Amino acid sequence: MQKELAVASLGQRGLLLPAWVTAALRANDRLKLYLTLLQAASTHASHPQREAPDLGAEMRAAGVDGAWLLALVASARRADEALTFPDQPKLINALLDDLATMARPVMEITEASDPLHQRVAHWLDWLGGLPADRLSDARLAALIHGQRGGADSLHLLIMDLHKQINHLASELSSEVIDGAHVWHLHEDDRALVAAFMRGLNRTAALKFDHPGLDTAATRDGDRLLLQNDIGTNDAHVLVIQITGMTIALTYSDLHRVRFEFFAALLTPFGAHWSALESRASAALNGGEAYSVGTAHFDCVDTAALQTTLEGIGSRIVFLIDWNRARKRLQAFIGKQDAIAVLAEAARQDIGHRGWLQAGGERLIFAAMQAAGGGAFQIGDRLDEVMGAADARAFLLAVMRAACEALQHGQPPALVADETRMLLSRHVRHRTTEFDLLAEHAGYCHELAQAVSDALAHGIETAPKAVHQLATRAKSWERRADHLVMHAREQALRQPRWRPFAKLVEQSDDVADALEEAVFVITLIADDHAKGWNDAVRDALARLATTVLMATQDQVKALAIARTLGADSSVVDNDAFLAATWRILQAERQCDALLREARRVILGTLKDAASLTLANDLAATLELASDCLLVAAYGLRDVAFDTAGVL
Repeated sequence: MQKELAVASLGQRGLLLPAWVTAALRANDRLKLYLTLLQAASTHASHPQREAPDLGAEMRAAGVDGAWLLALVASARRADEALTFPDQPKLINALLDDLATMARPVMEITEASDPLHQRVAHWLDWLGGLPADRLSDARLAALIHGQRGGADSLHLLIMDLHKQINHLASELSSEVIDGAHVWHLHEDDRALVAAFMRGLNRTAALKFDHPGLDTAATRDGDRLLLQNDIGTNDAHVLVIQITGMTIALTYSDLHRVRFEFFAALLTPFGAHWSALESRASAALNGGEAYSVGTAHFDCVDTAALQTTLEGIGSRIVFLIDWNRARKRLQAFIGKQDAIAVLAEAARQDIGHRGWLQAGGERLIFAAMQAAGGGAFQIGDRLDEVMGAADARAFLLAVMRAACEALQHGQPPALVADETRMLLSRHVRHRTTEFDLLAEHAGYCHELAQAVSDALAHGIETAPKAVHQLATRAKSWERRADHLVMHAREQALRQPRWRPFAKLVEQSDDVADALEEAVFVITLIADDHAKGWNDAVRDALARLATTVLMATQDQVKALAIARTLGADSSVVDNDAFLAATWRILQAERQCDALLREARRVILGTLKDAASLTLANDLAATLELASDCLLVAAYGLRDVAFDTAGVL
């Protein structure tokens, strides 16, 4: 008699539970694989022109080796609202066998009146009554759908059995290693489990009072199995298999974006993922895709194996409540920025659970409401007011403050106060407006540089090059115009933007004048440079160089102005005033240079068109210096108002 039967005949069936649980976990992997194959077969049958997915990695991870399963997907067809595929009886028998194996330990510890008994019996009978040649759409849905609140499904039963088995595994464990319930381990396995738990426990506190992260481990032949209960979500599962120096991690998630986030977290540890596949019907999770993938890690030695397991364990906590945190962050910043904040919070071992537990989005809304000074209006997002980069930095700072406060047992009210202080500091030192001004000043500088270079290199005699320059100049001028329009839109929504909108409008006169100067050069290049000599060119070039230097000083003044405040140094204050003063001097120099240029032009050029255009160019450059002076005075006013110093 086999050992199992001998033990059972003595009435000591409980002694078999550890082995049954191990077998049940293996059966769970295979059952989920079979449902995945059915979903893939249905999708391929509906879209035969698409290439059938390669599920070889998933089959190996589940310990299944059968070419017939791959053929099942590739050969699936649709006929009369039903799915047909080869070896359907073989698949049904596999489902029956593995469902019985998976249910066995649960049936052993529960009463016959337990609803799970009835459900298991129902689905065993239901599977046994399936036809051998086709599977209707209704029957397929009954197998694979995962939606709670409606009709039962085989998929739902498997998930419920899996939960019971995980609970049973923790009770059956013969040993606990750093919090992991383990049984039937080899001696070498203990160090690997300890490495995984070392990483898990290092960050586990970041989940605060949220359930999850229970770990079970067992030896299954040549594989060490580790399973982690991420949270309360049925389809949120992580299973790790270690064979030799190779780790295979199978991860499933209802939210593809969270799957991609987790995949990115594991990249530094050498994860190589199989192709991400959809594994559920449209009924699952409100129609969203159910994603499953397997990551492989190839380690060179035992030390590397332990380091990788520790790294994997340390990242799992950041999956808990991740989608909830992302959605709440999107009230303040865009989707990709929200993901970036969560990724950085994970990288810094801060996490998002502390922020959620301390109040989440309510902390931010309250701080925005209390900001005062018209900083925020109803409906504003942080990134629209502060800029995306500053908004991300602020939200990350709030997450850090919440995490540290809760870790030290401080009340959520303190986190709310810190959030208000952080937002006040960010708003007070905001640079979004200055970013726009600096970008506009950059376009003015490009235009001034282009005019100066053109005159220095005699480009007025090269029509083709001049017209290429004119195209670039027009592009710069249009981009500058778009910045003006953006500032006006912001000023309509945010009163604090009004002085900046006025300033950028003043600065735009500089861009207009310099673009006009380029246009005049194009007219001169059209055979209207008759009589030009070095004296004419030098006179105009000196004007252009002086305007260029003034635009450089405007850029410098803006760079300093954005940092001015009550704590600014005397050096910064003096540097700002010196830069604006040089713009004033440049304007006066341009007045004198314009007069000198006109003397040279009138004394040298005899052709009327050439004389007129040369004079227009000189006057336009001098106009640019006038506009720069107006913009410099406007910048001084803004700096005085925003800094409250000088």
